[in-house]
Order: sequence, then structure tokens, then C-alpha cells
Amino acid sequence: MRMAAFILVTPVNKILKDIIVKSKGLTGYDSPYVPGWDCHGLPIELKVEQEYGKPGEKFTAAEFRAKCREYAAEQIDGQRKDFIRLGVLGDWSRPYLTMDFKTEANIIRALGKIIGNGHLHKGAKPVHWCVDCRSALAEAEVEYYDKTSPSIDVAFHAVDKAAVLAKFGVADVTGPVSLVIWTTTPWTLPANRAISLSPEFDYALVQVADQALILAKDLVESVMKRAGIADYTILAAVKGDELELMRFKHPFLDFDVPAILGDHVTLDAGTGAVHTAGGHGPDDYTISQKYGLEIANPVGPDGSYLPGTYPALDGINVFKANDIIVEMLRESGALLHVEKMQHSYPCCWRHKSPIIFRATPQWFVSMDQKGLRAQSLKEIKGVQWIPTGARRVSNPMVANRPDWCISRQRTWGVPMSLFVHKETPGTAPEHPGTDGRSGEAR
Repeated sequence: MRMAAFILVTPVNKILKDIIVKSKGLTGYDSPYVPGWDCHGLPIELKVEQEYGKPGEKFTAAEFRAKCREYAAEQIDGQRKDFIRLGVLGDWSRPYLTMDFKTEANIIRALGKIIGNGHLHKGAKPVHWCVDCRSALAEAEVEYYDKTSPSIDVAFHAVDKAAVLAKFGVADVTGPVSLVIWTTTPWTLPANRAISLSPEFDYALVQVADQALILAKDLVESVMKRAGIADYTILAAVKGDELELMRFKHPFLDFDVPAILGDHVTLDAGTGAVHTAGGHGPDDYTISQKYGLEIANPVGPDGSYLPGTYPALDGINVFKANDIIVEMLRESGALLHVEKMQHSYPCCWRHKSPIIFRATPQWFVSMDQKGLRAQSLKEIKGVQWIPTGARRVSNPMVANRPDWCISRQRTWGVPMSLFVHKETPGTAPEHPGTDGRSGEAR
């Protein structure tokens, strides 16, 4: 007997839906069921790669896409036969397929409307990036699993010790003055370009044996405890905004970084001073843009450091680099404390492997560029919700969601039909697709 072309959850889903469709039909409702298949995406691409290799190895990209289409058609045919055998009623002769040329044309028309409404833009923002897929991921493609990571406290020495001490009204201290950051992603330190403080928090100047440390006053006790420092003295304290633009030396790269102010800084954990790498986090990116900082991205598509990052790191996978960076910090005297910490970490839904935030040029649907967020929130109020509580869930989701990354670094899918100006980041001034004639069905 031929095996079904689907996993167990698929027929369970289909049969439960079939029960509803049939019961409604028997009670007089017009309830036709049109079956449909999502034919694009990474799973099919990976299956074809396993058999034929990656695009460009044995086949051109066009030939590879033809193989993907052929494989998808075979899977659809097998699943359709099995669903019919299971007694699922539907219009099986006229299914909805995302790879149908008419459907693809409608997708391009929809993109044209998005462009026409002014919602599309290109930017090098940090996005979820799977190093195994070598592609950006959508929020829906990210799952969270427990992962053990190094948790480190790192000292950034003040460039101008006297200027920093003057902010605290202190004449002198023993040893250097350092601002202490905490992170569970040491691999992002090569991209550090600032340290974020809260303008409202009190930051203490703490004398320990051979140096003075700056950290949030409310976290001094917990930081000293985990660092094993029993003998310390709080010399003075100032609000975070007093330290804005004071400069501190990067712990292993030959430049210094500013202290900046951000509302994303919390006292939930750490030191109250946030290591800021605009290329590796949404909050970091936003605050870096505000201060006009470089959005450094020293990591390639495969998750390895690019040449010229740092001699000991070039070509190293970022997750393997954590231990190397910890040892570099230890040798330089910048490492105050390190321990292993288990925490929830984003992973690729397909590979189950840890992902990273990585700033790459992508196309986004902007939530605010032309008022899409405001209009959506307005429409939510005018819609009848069943159940009524769904409005309370949808409203904050729309209010807080970031721009939607719609581009992917893949071969099998609907291409973005864009004419791009070579010297500017956006689309050409008069873009086909906004008049409704682009993407005619083939």
C-alpha cells in the first residue's frame, strides 16, 4: 500500500474541518470547500536540494525552480488522492495553488498596490536570520527553545577618567573608571558601537579593589554578589542623562564608543548598561539610528565573521566564537564575571537551530511610513469581533509590531517584481505594478 504523502497532523486537521463543512451542508448552508496548497518556501527547496544539489551546482536557477514545481505537483497529487480516500469532500478538480500562474500574478498585483500606497521601503535592518537557511525569517518562522549561553559582565574603560569622575563630583579613585555592561551574546561585541543607559535611573560609581565601576545603583548588590566582590564602596551616584556622550574604550577593538540614552534599558537583569550593536538587535538598531551611529554587521550569511573583523575571529562561526571572546576579555582584564545561563532563545522552525539578528538589505512593508499602523488600529475599532476579547489581543499586536520583512534569500517562490534604481535604495519613480497591469497571468 502506498504511504500517505503527509504527516499525521495534516489529515487530522483536514478531517476536523470536513466535519464542520459537512454538518453545515446538511443543515442547509452553502458550504463549498475549495482545497488549497502552499507550494512555495524552504521545505520544498530543501527536498529538491537533497536530490539535485543547490542552484548553480548542477542546474541553473530556472532549472532548479522547474524541479521544485515538479516536486510540488507530485506531492499535491499524492495528498489529493489520500484525502479523497479518507472521504474528505471538496472541489478536488479545481484546487487553490500558490504556484498557479494566475495566483502568482495576483500576488504581484497585490505587491503593486502596496507600492502604490507608499508602504514598501528598503532598509538594512536587523532581521531574524537562519545561518542554515542563509535567509531572513518571518516572525511566524521562529520558535523558542531553551539554550545555554555565556552570561558575562564586561568593563569598558573611560577614555577621559577625569571628565567622567567630574560628573559624579569625585576628585579621584584607585585605578581606571569603567562602565559595566552585561550580555548573553558575547559574539555581538565586535559590532558594539555604544552603551545604552536609562536617563531616569541612578548610576553609582563603585570603588572596588583596583578600579571604579559604573552601574545602575539598584543593581550594585546583585552584580557584586555574582562577581564575588565582597569589599566595595559606593562613592556617588548620578542620573543616566548626566553620562550621555561620555566615551569608553571598546574592550578589544581599537576605538571608543559613546554612552547614549534609551527607554529600552531596564533593571530586570544585568547592570543597567546595555551593550549596543545596531546590526544585531531591533532596539539597538532604533537607538543607533537616533544617534547616527554606524550599523556594523561583521557577520556573513553563513554565520561566520567576515574578513577584517578581528584576527582571532575572522571566519569563525559566531556561536563558536563566544568562548574565544570570553578568553580575550579575560586576558585583557575587561571580564568581571562569566557564568553559564539557560534562557529561551529564538530558533529556526525548520532546522531547530539557533538564529541570529543580522542587519541585511531587505524589503519591508512599513507600518508608519504612510500611516498603515494608524489606519489598521482605526479599522480594528470598527470591526465586530467574535469572540469580543479578540480585539484586545489584536490591538496591541498591531500597535507594537515592527515593519514586516517580506523579502527572502531563496530560489523557489514568487519573485519581487521590482525595478530598482542602481544609485538609490528605493524603487524606480514610476514602478510597474501600480497600474494593475503588471504580472499578467501566463
